[in-house]
Amino acid sequence: MKLKSLAVTAALAASTLGAMLAPSLVQAQAKEQFFPLLVYRTGPYAPNGTPWANGKQDYIKLINATGGINGVKISYEECETGYATDKGVECYERLKGKGATLIDPQATGITFALTDKAPVDKIPLITLGYGLSASQDGNVFKWNFPLMGSYWTAADILIQHIAKKEGGADKLKGKKIALVYHDSPFGKEPIPLLQERAKMNGFELSLIPVAAPGIEQKSAWLQVRQSRPDYVLLWGWGVMNSTALKEAVATGYPREKMYGVWWAGAEPDVKDVGANAKGYNALALNGSGTQPKVIQEILKNVHDKGQGTGPKDEVGSVLYTRGVIIQMLGVEAVRRAQERFGKGKVMTGEQVRWGLENLALDQKKLDALGFSGVMRPISTSCQDHMGSTWARIETWDGSKWNIAPEWYEADEQIIKPMVKVAGEKYAGEKKLTRRDVADCSS
Repeated sequence: MKLKSLAVTAALAASTLGAMLAPSLVQAQAKEQFFPLLVYRTGPYAPNGTPWANGKQDYIKLINATGGINGVKISYEECETGYATDKGVECYERLKGKGATLIDPQATGITFALTDKAPVDKIPLITLGYGLSASQDGNVFKWNFPLMGSYWTAADILIQHIAKKEGGADKLKGKKIALVYHDSPFGKEPIPLLQERAKMNGFELSLIPVAAPGIEQKSAWLQVRQSRPDYVLLWGWGVMNSTALKEAVATGYPREKMYGVWWAGAEPDVKDVGANAKGYNALALNGSGTQPKVIQEILKNVHDKGQGTGPKDEVGSVLYTRGVIIQMLGVEAVRRAQERFGKGKVMTGEQVRWGLENLALDQKKLDALGFSGVMRPISTSCQDHMGSTWARIETWDGSKWNIAPEWYEADEQIIKPMVKVAGEKYAGEKKLTRRDVADCSS
């Protein structure tokens, strides 16, 4: 595996000496903050995984090109998972000893597998918009950070929007809503929230699993055609999304009645369907396009200098931008940690975790970072490892995504009790002690 280091130092070059020293000491001498990058550039999920990975890399290159994190440059190494959990765990084990202080698993299944490992290794997990929904509870899941939203917040927002479309939550009674989902931990995550909402609002919920990777969906859409639900929620990823849209066309199911999760609302999901996908809706977790200042900075300081990770015309796409956001939050966690533990120093995993628990990115800060119009402010704490639960609805017009201006916030009156119950169950199973609310130092 090739180390893609952007700040080559004598400590790293002296491989003999490095082999003799502990990873933390090597890292400290190198004055580099090491970010492992779990990716999937191969297989059926590559069209979606690749721009996500490219956005993360390009943001690292931007930070290094503009001075690093208070002078600390970032090094990184990619490891190909193919979206497979076992390969993801293998990548984690391979890279953690190289000074890893932060991991973005880039898959819900891998996140599940690493959740028990992270506390032992003291490496925080950023799972922006994915992962274990209950890990919003920082008093139980001390090392998981489902920043900006979970599959419970996503599902709740979709039901809120459908209720508004129907004229009120009371109008959902008697409606049929089908969940066509990737038959994996990712696809199953929204089910508890949807079941809770079905009880509250009186709609009929049908669950239609699709075997990975989702290329064959004939039987699933036969069920849709037979039951004719009022709405279809699509919890897909990769090739599953475009296949679902093609099947909807073939079965005559109205695309305007389909709503995808934010992992089913990117350019690769609709470009092969084109005009036939017109009217399809999805959650928008972030803005996109080349207008944001941060994207302009990446084009100027990275791509225009021939250092871009992928094609230039991909910069600013939905998933590319999400990768940029994820890496920015990791960088800002390190920067925040430096404010407490020492500017210009390489932070440990425990120190980065503190930074992640004390993120405070208001609009002024986001504007200064170049993220105006890209995302909403985010503020985390020991108890709240999510920091924001907002999203919008976007609609495909046949050639591009159009994001509605209205933001929806997930209903915490529904979600918080579910998070608490799930957290307590997990703590009981793992024999964990819930962190004292007053103690934010451990």
